[in-house]
Amino acid sequence: MEKNQVKKTTKIGVVVNTKAKKTATVLVERPVRHPLYKKIIKRKKKFLVHDEYEKCKVGDTVKIIETKPLSKRKRWRIQEIVGLSPSDAEKEIEDKKE
Repeated sequence: MEKNQVKKTTKIGVVVNTKAKKTATVLVERPVRHPLYKKIIKRKKKFLVHDEYEKCKVGDTVKIIETKPLSKRKRWRIQEIVGLSPSDAEKEIEDKKE
């Protein structure tokens, strides 16, 4: 790795919206310990993600990676689709049975 090269952050989340062209909204949850009560709570954040080939569907689990700014709020792109949405997974299982 070169001196100037920075390791890019990756996150895993669920696609919640794909209405815009070449853009998906990904919800990322992370567990955080409450500073006073020490209980584990979930923090959620939505990211606008570049989906070049529009392969993602709502409910898919995806890995996203940091990239240069692509628009005002879009600074992430889809690296890979980790898991299919539950409805697509059921259809795939039924196709294999036949």
